[in-house]
Amino acid sequence: DEYKWKGPFYFIQGADPQFGLMKAWATGDTKNGDDEWEEEIKLAEQAVQAINKLNPKPKFFVLCGDLIHGMPGTQWRKDQEQDLKNVLKNTDQDIPLVFVSGNHDIGNAPTRETIDDYCKNWGDDYFSFWVGGVFFLVLNSQLYFDSSKCPELKQAQDAWLNEQLAVAEKQKCKHIIVFQHIPLFLRNPDEDHDYFNLEKSVRQEIMEKFHRAGIKAVFSGHYHRNAGGSYRGLEMVVSSAIGCQLGEDKHGLRVVVVTDEKIVHRYYSLTELSSQGIEKELLEMLAKQN
Repeated sequence: DEYKWKGPFYFIQGADPQFGLMKAWATGDTKNGDDEWEEEIKLAEQAVQAINKLNPKPKFFVLCGDLIHGMPGTQWRKDQEQDLKNVLKNTDQDIPLVFVSGNHDIGNAPTRETIDDYCKNWGDDYFSFWVGGVFFLVLNSQLYFDSSKCPELKQAQDAWLNEQLAVAEKQKCKHIIVFQHIPLFLRNPDEDHDYFNLEKSVRQEIMEKFHRAGIKAVFSGHYHRNAGGSYRGLEMVVSSAIGCQLGEDKHGLRVVVVTDEKIVHRYYSLTELSSQGIEKELLEMLAKQN
């Protein structure tokens, strides 16, 4: 049923609730300073409450990685995960949750063990799903960032992705949208490589593959600031964090409206979304039946 286009809909994208980073960042100890996360709990609760109030309801709520700050094997990790789960349990049961793995969830250089642990807690590290004629792909971007400890897992994801794109082509989907944690690039497809984007040759290969497959947009987090750009009709959307801000943006969420022709999105602060909901212009797009 979800293979068919039924008219415009929207979803909510969030990123980096990252329980523990605010304290760690404030004290300048990002390795061990994550022993408190009260502020992040409040922000995540505010996000869930804002989403629950929305009318009409979003089709789903996707969290683009760095669910928690504690890296695999660190002291507070289990408590941070449990506290985030406790908050997310209050999401309206009609709004499915979609989880994307980030570097703090599986490690900067993940291993089979760290990925298995993530999958036990949050579900698969890569998968696809359909909503109303639109094909969504969730990728494990750490495998593109550093797969040195699990090269066979990167090969498996690559093979799977090729199969999925072949399926999408056959099914004649309305749009293809990708979710991953690390952006392909922040502003410019040929910018230099650093911690916040993918290495240039890897990036180029993925961008070309996505372009050929007709993918319209990639949504990511990781940067804790809003950014983005485009490559040959592929839009790269980088959303700031629900949790710790590293720039001038406010704690927030992105509302993404999918219409017959295009994908339109706007970042809202949690306060804006809680108090005012979605603006009229976006609601009107949703009301237009084809």
